[in-house]
Amino acid sequence: MAEASISVDQNQFICEICLDLLTDPVTIPCGHNYCTDCIKRCWDQDDCTGAYICPQCRETFSTKPIMRKNTMFAEVVEKLKTGLQAPLPAYCYAGPGDVACDFCSERKRKAIKSCLVCLASYCKTHLQPHYESPAFKKHKLVKATGNLQEKICSPHDKLLDIYCRTDQQCICYLCTMHKHKGHDTVPVATERTEKQKQLESTQSKFKMITQEREKELQDLRRAVQSLKSSAQAAVEDSERIFTELIHSIERRRSEVKELIRDQEKAAVSQAEGLLKQLKQEIAEMRKTDAELEQLSHMEDHIYFFQSFNSVCAPPGPGDLPSITINPHFSFETVRKCVSELKERLEDVCKGEMSKISKAGRAMGIYGCFTETGEPSEARATAAEVETCPLCMKPFQKKQRLICTHAFCEACLERSTKRLGPQCPVCLTALGVQPEGRMTWKHFFGYALLITYNIPDGIQMEAHPNPGKPFTGIQTSAWLPKSREGQEVLKLLQRAFDQKLVFTVAATDGGADRVVYTDIPHAANWDECRQPGFLQKVKAALRAKGIQ
Repeated sequence: MAEASISVDQNQFICEICLDLLTDPVTIPCGHNYCTDCIKRCWDQDDCTGAYICPQCRETFSTKPIMRKNTMFAEVVEKLKTGLQAPLPAYCYAGPGDVACDFCSERKRKAIKSCLVCLASYCKTHLQPHYESPAFKKHKLVKATGNLQEKICSPHDKLLDIYCRTDQQCICYLCTMHKHKGHDTVPVATERTEKQKQLESTQSKFKMITQEREKELQDLRRAVQSLKSSAQAAVEDSERIFTELIHSIERRRSEVKELIRDQEKAAVSQAEGLLKQLKQEIAEMRKTDAELEQLSHMEDHIYFFQSFNSVCAPPGPGDLPSITINPHFSFETVRKCVSELKERLEDVCKGEMSKISKAGRAMGIYGCFTETGEPSEARATAAEVETCPLCMKPFQKKQRLICTHAFCEACLERSTKRLGPQCPVCLTALGVQPEGRMTWKHFFGYALLITYNIPDGIQMEAHPNPGKPFTGIQTSAWLPKSREGQEVLKLLQRAFDQKLVFTVAATDGGADRVVYTDIPHAANWDECRQPGFLQKVKAALRAKGIQ
């Protein structure tokens, strides 16, 4: 059998102490290899200190470790020395992008290590004193880097080895005595540990969001397939039913077919756009996760802090749009309406076609958003559809909101837990406040006077007695003209626009009337100045999703 040819990187068999091919190579407990004589001479100098340090990784041993001969390295080195491989170059010169040795006098060689104490970079030849001389034992060696000056405090020319938590920056020990005196400071390694935990937490969040998006991607794919199957079944059934109808409704058949195809095309087109969006978001999150992973293993503390803020900001709750997928969508309502059309014939054809059209528009697999993300005005209200738009089944304990959309009681409860207090179709807040006006003005330069005006009207489905009249309200409320007071004013305006400030209350005997909900209002100036009043108002608004 022919002997296999193996390419060997000769640099792997260089002793980091003598910078030559290994002679009688031995392996120490941390896994690094050295010439037997080189490591013995190095550790003989450490006998007086009682601590034995690996020249490469700086791992310290309390007792002199046992050195074991590395027979495999010995055989390979012997072959290299006998010429079976290409001769090993004594050194290599620094090229574009390489870190040059600061001590080479003529042509610069490639540096392999940088010293954070000497603030210089060394090639293999000039690095040897750091391994052999006791004077360099406490020096900190890192992988060769060309940005050493960025690790130095420019005013004091000292190493940036302290982190100021107060000012969020790296400083030297002299800075702690002057500009940063009294600040919360820790060693950079300590702060790196804390920031590493934050980085891992952020990385975990990105992974969780990516998994959720991948699940949504799969759900959307299944929904699209089900949509196509349902649309195809609806087309086939419609064709069969219309074939049996008399010639007078032949025109209506093409209208129904066109409606189904249009809704299928629109829904599939929007779903494909969302598929592309989800893929892009997942790719971006994976890219960010890779950057975070790379940063988490970065040995250079200073570069870590310089890169931390730019890549470690977790995703906020409003950064990614929510996609609501309805796995139970179907064209069943359309098919049912077509069957009814067959039975009622030409005299009811016009009315039934209206139902078919509205049923088709109410069908959806991902909420009720257009391609731009805004609520669609073309949706039919739930009151005009015979099935719940969430479960696509006949209503169970029908609940109708003030926006006229209706849902099963259990479906609405689940939607509220997921989306908050708002209609899952048009996103209108689940308030029962009648129409009215809210105005405000400055009062003597130190107060804000709010005026509410809701006229008399007729109660709707969400009110206690639908169809009966109610008595409106015209009232005022006070707020201090402070920064917090103006903040509360804006929140109250949002709550009023979402119909959350007032409701209609039933009364015994008299007409039902408009009253405040549970959001506190100050009827006079003294009341709004009470300690904690504004905090109570904000807490009540926060409970309704206004913050």
